[in-house]
Amino acid sequence: MASMLSTRAVRSTLSCSACRSVAVPSAVVSSATLLPRRALSTSTEETPVDYTDKPRWSYTPPSAKAPFSLRFDSKRREFPVNSDPKVLDQFYIRMLGNDGEKVLSDEVKWLAVTHKSFDQGRRGFNDRLAFLGKRIVQLQASLALAQSPETNAANTVADTFGREPFVHPALDGLPNLSPNTKNFLTSKSKLAELAQKYELEKVLRWSPRKPNNLAGSGIELVLAHTMYAVVGAVSLEKGGHVANQVARERILDPLGFKTSA
Repeated sequence: MASMLSTRAVRSTLSCSACRSVAVPSAVVSSATLLPRRALSTSTEETPVDYTDKPRWSYTPPSAKAPFSLRFDSKRREFPVNSDPKVLDQFYIRMLGNDGEKVLSDEVKWLAVTHKSFDQGRRGFNDRLAFLGKRIVQLQASLALAQSPETNAANTVADTFGREPFVHPALDGLPNLSPNTKNFLTSKSKLAELAQKYELEKVLRWSPRKPNNLAGSGIELVLAHTMYAVVGAVSLEKGGHVANQVARERILDPLGFKTSA
């Protein structure tokens, strides 16, 4: 009985010592004490910038920036755009008339002239404003054509059965309402030509695909798109009555439409 107890005691002692040796090896303890804990590197971190007093149009949101550029060794030069509010105000005076710089708020004035290609669209762009403005301009163009006198009244073919169509002064201009006529008068080339008279290209914020070939980059389409965006911005901030007036007086009248209030 005594011999059995001594054997169990020896086994328990050996097992406990083995557990200690396996659980905490001396090599691991020595290496842990020699290697210091690795700290995060902060040498490449940028100093935080306070954007409280900066307008939204003047900077790119930090959360929208990538940690590095995907264009490695790009030889494409940066296309210069306007950043002077005074130059932008002069454009709105040319397009909207006296006190035109006071029609829109500062943020919307920059948003209306910003294309989605500028800064990867991270500062906002004018697609929705242009969608609304184009509907307004097209409607006013249709009304102007419908109110204009018929241009081909002399070419009317007489009915072989002697029937006479209903005639009313309000319907005299309906033959002018053809898609070809309206699309010709409001084509992107004509709108772009009008935008150049207002010197819109001086304040347009966009990034052309070919900085050395603006025509090949689609500047006509971008200029026409921005003209619609200005009308849409006026509609949102000043209402449809003012936007209709701007569309008639500042866009359709210079294009040759005979509009009436």
